[in-house]
Amino acid sequence: MPVIMGTAGHIDHGKTTLIKALTGIECDRLAEERKRGITIELGFAFLDLDENFRLGIIDVPGHEKFVKNMVSGASGIDFVMLVIAADEGVMPQTREHLDICTLLGIETGLVALTKTDMVDEEWLELVYEDVHEYLQNTFLAESPVVPVSAHTGEGLDTLITHLKEISSSFKPHRRSDLFRLPIDRIFTKRGHGTVITGTTVSGKIAVGEDIMIYPMEITSKVRSLQVHGDQTQDSQAGMRTAVNLHALEKEDLERGFVLGRPGTLFPSQVWDLELNYLKSAPRPLKHRTQLHFHHGSKEVLARIYLLDRDKIEPGEKCVCQVRFDDPMAGVYGDRCVLRSFSPLRTIAGAKIINPLAGKIKRFSTDVAVLEKLSKAEAEEVVLLQLELAGTNGLSLSQLVIMTDMESKELEKKLQVMGGKQEVFLFDKDKRVYVSGSIVKNIEDKMISTLQKFHAANPMREGLFRGELLGKWAKDIPEKLFFFILERMIRQERIISRQEFLRLPEHKVSLAADQEELKKRIVSIYTKTGIQPPTIKKLLEELELEMKEAAPVLKLLQGQNVLTKINEDFYFSQKAIEQLKDKITGFFESNEEMGPVEFKDLTGLSRKFAIPLLEFMDKEKLTIRVGDKRKLRSRR
Repeated sequence: MPVIMGTAGHIDHGKTTLIKALTGIECDRLAEERKRGITIELGFAFLDLDENFRLGIIDVPGHEKFVKNMVSGASGIDFVMLVIAADEGVMPQTREHLDICTLLGIETGLVALTKTDMVDEEWLELVYEDVHEYLQNTFLAESPVVPVSAHTGEGLDTLITHLKEISSSFKPHRRSDLFRLPIDRIFTKRGHGTVITGTTVSGKIAVGEDIMIYPMEITSKVRSLQVHGDQTQDSQAGMRTAVNLHALEKEDLERGFVLGRPGTLFPSQVWDLELNYLKSAPRPLKHRTQLHFHHGSKEVLARIYLLDRDKIEPGEKCVCQVRFDDPMAGVYGDRCVLRSFSPLRTIAGAKIINPLAGKIKRFSTDVAVLEKLSKAEAEEVVLLQLELAGTNGLSLSQLVIMTDMESKELEKKLQVMGGKQEVFLFDKDKRVYVSGSIVKNIEDKMISTLQKFHAANPMREGLFRGELLGKWAKDIPEKLFFFILERMIRQERIISRQEFLRLPEHKVSLAADQEELKKRIVSIYTKTGIQPPTIKKLLEELELEMKEAAPVLKLLQGQNVLTKINEDFYFSQKAIEQLKDKITGFFESNEEMGPVEFKDLTGLSRKFAIPLLEFMDKEKLTIRVGDKRKLRSRR
C-alpha cells in the first residue's frame, strides 16, 4: 500500500538538501526558491526503498511565513521526518511543525539530526540529549534520532534503513472508499491543458472518469493520470497524483479545492468540531473569535462558536462550531489546524464531527449529542448523526461523509439497524434514512393529535388526512409523514376509512336526542331511496336548524351511510350503489347515455337526474361527451 512521508522542521535546517541527497531530486523548483535559498512551496520527491516499494515524499517550507503551505503538505502524509540541524537544535518552527503534525493526527515518524559535519562530537552529544528531552512528551518520544550529513553522506544509509523499517511496518488508515484529492498545485502543461496535483487521501480514481471540483461543483473528466511522474491508468489513496483535467482553465481552480466524484461531497458553511486547544496557547480562546482555519490544502478565515462556555483555556478540549463565509467540503474525522489571527501562530487543532451542521443553540441538549459523537464509533455515529439531522434525515451518500465508513460496510450496518428499527429508509428513490427516535416522536405526536381531536369532536368519525398533516407536520417531509402514517395503519394503531383517520378505540358518542335524530334521518333516506328530500325539506320535516342537523349528517357521511351529492341533496349510500349498478348494466349493451335514457332507466325527474349525472362524472364512473355520457371504466 502506498505510503507518504513528509518533512517538518525549522527554516534552513536542511530538509530540502537532505531530500536531494536521499533521492537525487531537487524539490525547490521555483526560481525564487533557488535565488533565496529557502523553500516557499511544497516540493515532491520519491525514494525507491526496494524494487517493489516507492516511498512518496513531501518537502515542506520551514519559514514561519509559509506555515500555511507546510500545513497543506502535512495534511496528506502518513509519517513525518522531523529535521533538526545539529548546529542550532530545537527552534520555533521545529516546535510549531511538530505541534501541527500532532494536531493532524500523525503518530509515527523519526528525527534526522542534520549538518553533523558542522559540529564536533561533544556538541553533537549535547544537541542529541537536548532533542531527546524535547521529544519526551511527543509522539516521537520512542522514535529513532539519526545523525546525518547531506554533504558528506554520513548516516544516509542508516537513515534509509530506518525509513525501510517504518514503511514496511506502517499500515496507513486509508479511511473510506470515497475518492478525495485536495488540490495543492495547479499549472498548465503545453499540449495537455490544466493539470492539478495533490495527495489522494481516500478512494481511487481512473482515467476517463467523471469528476467534480468542490466546493464550486464544477464538472470535468480525467484525461490522464501520473503518479510520481509516471503515466498510470488509476491512482489510489496514499499516492501523490497529477490529474490532467478536461475542458478546465487554470483560472477556474484554486489551491484548496477538492476533487471528488459528482454528488459525493456536500459543501457546508457550518461544521461541528472537537477542539483541542494547545497548552502552549498564549491566552484563552473566546467565543466568536476569528482565526485562520486550515483543512486539507485550504486556508480560510473562520469564526469559532463555543457551545457550552464563553472561553476555552489552554490545554482544554470542547465541542464547538466553526462558520465560514463560503462552503467547505469536509468529512467526519478530518483533522484541521487553527492559527491565531494575529500574530500568526498555531494554537489549536480540531476533528470534524459533523460536516453538515446546522446552527445549534448554545447550551442546548444538542451539545450533549455532539459530545457523544466526538467519542462514538461505528453504529453509534450513524445513530447520532441521524438524530442531529432530525426529520430531514440523511441520504446514503451523506451518511458516507458523516461517518467516514466504507460504503458497503455502511449499507450492511444500516440493514442490521433497520432490522432493529433503529433507523428507517423512508425514501427508497433517494435512499434517505431517518433515526428510529425521530419516527417514534412523530408517531407519538400523531397519536396525541388524534386523541385531542376525538376528545373535542366525539361525534366525528375521524380526522381528514390533510388535516392531520396540516396540524403540526408542515416542517416534516411529506414522504416521511406518509411513510410513518402507512406504517401505523398497517400496524392498526391508526384506522383509515375513506379519507378519515381515527384511533382504534374511538367510538362515535351521541347524546340521546342526537341518537334519536340519527335514527329518524336514516329512516327518511332509506324510505325515499333515489328520490330523497332536499336539505330544506328535510329540515322542515325534522323541525330543525341546519346547525343542529349538520353534525349528525356529517357523522352519517363519515360512516358511509349517506353520500353528499351537492349542497341540496344527500342520498343513502345503498341507493347510490344500486344506481351505479344500473348504469353499469345499461352500458353493457349501449355505447352512450343521454338525459332521456337516464330518465327512462331510473324514472327520475330532471331535479334528480342532472345532479346525479354530474355526480357520476365526479366519481369517474361516466364521462360527459357533448350531451351524452359514456362509461369511463368497468366497475
